[in-house]
Amino acid sequence: MTGGIKEGDQSVGLDILKQKMANFAKERDWDQFHSPRNLLLALVGEVGELSEIFQWKGEVPKGLPDWKEEEKVHLGEELSDVLLYLVRLSDICGIDLGKAALRKVELNAIKYPASNTNNGIAESG
Repeated sequence: MTGGIKEGDQSVGLDILKQKMANFAKERDWDQFHSPRNLLLALVGEVGELSEIFQWKGEVPKGLPDWKEEEKVHLGEELSDVLLYLVRLSDICGIDLGKAALRKVELNAIKYPASNTNNGIAESG
């Protein structure tokens, strides 16, 4: 999947990723294998690979200041695998992932109002 997006571009939207993934699968005749179940299982496998990166590191500070550059590159690759399978799964299921995510943020704002927090920690009871 090359072309179109260059290093340094500001942002990449879900729609362009969805289209690139659809084209990628079509060019390889993989649509036949991209059932929701198969995509979900592939996504879970990629989440496992992502988890392995953090498995023995303990708590990791924001920005990963102690990580080598190749570790960060590897992390980016695994995060990308998870994102791409999620985008493909949502497309195959007919879910607008961007709209669903925005709706979820709104629902979470209702469920967890800012007025009920103290220094970012939810107050109990």
